[in-house]
Amino acid sequence: MLDTVSLLLVIVGAVNWLLVGVFQFDLVSWLFGGQGALISRIVYTLVGVAGLWCISLLFRDRKSS
Repeated sequence: MLDTVSLLLVIVGAVNWLLVGVFQFDLVSWLFGGQGALISRIVYTLVGVAGLWCISLLFRDRKSS
């Protein structure tokens, strides 16, 4: 479950960075009232922590189904 939530948050972060890179538009900032707004900072922090968690996915044994 934690892996799935982390992957979803990383995808949100990736889409946000895509929008910043292509259109100079920060969706998280726009939705939550600026980069300095508490909720924006919480979202950025959660995305960052999720990204760190997803590093562990690279080193796990993969089981064949």
